Amino acid sequence: MRHIGRYEILGLLGRGGMSLVYKVRLPVIEKIMALKRFHPRPLLVDLLGAPELKRRFVNEAQIMARLHHPHLLAVWDYDEAAGTPFFVMEYYCNNLGALIGESGEAERTTRRLDPGRVQHYGRQILQGVVRLHQVGIIHRDLKPFNFLITDDDIIKIGDFGLSLLRGETLPAPHNLKVGSPYYAAPEQEQDPNRVDARADIYSVGVTLYRLATGRLPAGNRGKPSRCHPELDARWDDFLLKATAPDGTARFASAAEMLLELEALEPAGKDRLCPKNDAPASAPFVSPARLRSTPVKVRPAESSHLFPIDALGRPRGYPVPELREMGNGTVLDQTHALIWEQSGSAYPLTWPEAGAYARDLNRQRFAGRLDWRLPTVDELLSLITERPQVHSYCLSLPLDPEKKRFWSADRRSFTAAWAVSIDLGFVFWQDFTCHYFVRAVCSV
Repeated sequence: MRHIGRYEILGLLGRGGMSLVYKVRLPVIEKIMALKRFHPRPLLVDLLGAPELKRRFVNEAQIMARLHHPHLLAVWDYDEAAGTPFFVMEYYCNNLGALIGESGEAERTTRRLDPGRVQHYGRQILQGVVRLHQVGIIHRDLKPFNFLITDDDIIKIGDFGLSLLRGETLPAPHNLKVGSPYYAAPEQEQDPNRVDARADIYSVGVTLYRLATGRLPAGNRGKPSRCHPELDARWDDFLLKATAPDGTARFASAAEMLLELEALEPAGKDRLCPKNDAPASAPFVSPARLRSTPVKVRPAESSHLFPIDALGRPRGYPVPELREMGNGTVLDQTHALIWEQSGSAYPLTWPEAGAYARDLNRQRFAGRLDWRLPTVDELLSLITERPQVHSYCLSLPLDPEKKRFWSADRRSFTAAWAVSIDLGFVFWQDFTCHYFVRAVCSV
């Protein structure tokens, strides 16, 4: 199957209990979108029946289409192909689950974010949830992978397949679990039809707890501040209240939770590293020259071929000696590299990134003809760890406003590796995603 209706299939993004989600392209204008096609698992068909599942699928499309909010995913089209319904949504490459490195083994430790970034994402999530609750919709499946992130770092809440309208009772066997393990509230696991807004508050609380600490709150109920030195007692109170097992002990509403989040330590702390900062606690001896030849690396091989750990973080943090050259470039004397000081004005696809570097050579930018995309190893040399708190920043005097960059290294014939400077990790995405470019050449 190459097409669904008029949409060209580019790949499978994932599957849930009721559907398959594809990355698709609209011919002629080549717009990239996500298409959700009704395809229930046989077990669910046996439990609930195909008509009920189809009703829920259509209901999801209707809910998403009628709600207009900057933090809710938009639906653009609905149709049937060969008798099977589908709907088309906005497509974004990134989500919070991938950002923190969450896997199918949810118990595993993930990358954590600094409090300012947690506050930034939490504010947007709660604004979207407030809107849902205003119209009587309980989402019932809020978790990191259902929070999509736009190129402008804006959260979009998606996947309304399990949502419940206030007062609605959906037919289901008593042993059918609704929601995701660890993120579903205790009362939702006991009786998913009788939950209220506090079930979503619990799920958001678990998400923010995980973003801030890299851990799940289940089990020891320990203070989050023990997992992150930038969290204080107010953060402890906030996160523990949001994730209280007893719903009556949580925030009474998403709006109240949002007000409490805004009252915490203000976001926007200085994320820049001083020029030639002191070495981090994990020493790293860099070779005189880093790998400059692009390679093709599968995810399973990445921690062996790149200098990163299992979560994509650098195994050490060199402190490059950078000197501004006054012609739009910065010299890294430690690794014998010359960098663009600013980089591309806008995020680009990977093919556009290569064209950008070639265009610099046509312009003879800074008098050079050897500009190229950097390798993962070269990009990692620009990340500096902030001592003690294990968060990351960009070495000055490079432009600090751009955070994520394409590398020259490929993952496959349709995907390449990129580096998040501010979050300090390596990841891959398909060529159609948009990231900045900072070209480099060797001295």
